Amino acid sequence: MRITVRVIPRARKRDIKKQPDGSYKIKVLSPPIDGRANSEVIDVIAKEYGVKRSKVKIISGEKRREKVVEIQVR
Repeated sequence: MRITVRVIPRARKRDIKKQPDGSYKIKVLSPPIDGRANSEVIDVIAKEYGVKRSKVKIISGEKRREKVVEIQVR
């Protein structure tokens, strides 16, 4: 399963919200330095979908706010 996410780094609190178009807006506490924000995005998505962290992978947008993330559900 693939989802589109928009990441807001350096937010005051961690949050995930589904948008009307089916994408997600994810707020993370970490800054976008050395992949820390990406790592936190993976943590948030894994927790939301109830899968292991290793089952979540950023397919594109590694250095952008808009990302495509693949989740291996089963």
